[in-house]
Amino acid sequence: MTAPAIPPPREPRRLSDRDRAVLAMERLSWPGPGAKERAIRERLALSPTRYYQLLNALLDDPAALAHDPVTVNRLRRLRTTRESHR
Repeated sequence: MTAPAIPPPREPRRLSDRDRAVLAMERLSWPGPGAKERAIRERLALSPTRYYQLLNALLDDPAALAHDPVTVNRLRRLRTTRESHR
């Protein structure tokens, strides 16, 4: 009897240009929410609501963690803190 074949490890998904741009926006500091929302609309052509939906999904994506672990882990901690205060 032979052992079952172990499938090769999957290569992690690659982030899209938009995904990388969203993470890059989060690395920047902003003087206030208006400036960031304006930049989201102008640079990414996204509504702020859609931007934050994409960002939240990226925080759970292993490819995003591999691409920018410092930013993703910082945002995960912030999200956890906010959720615990609800």
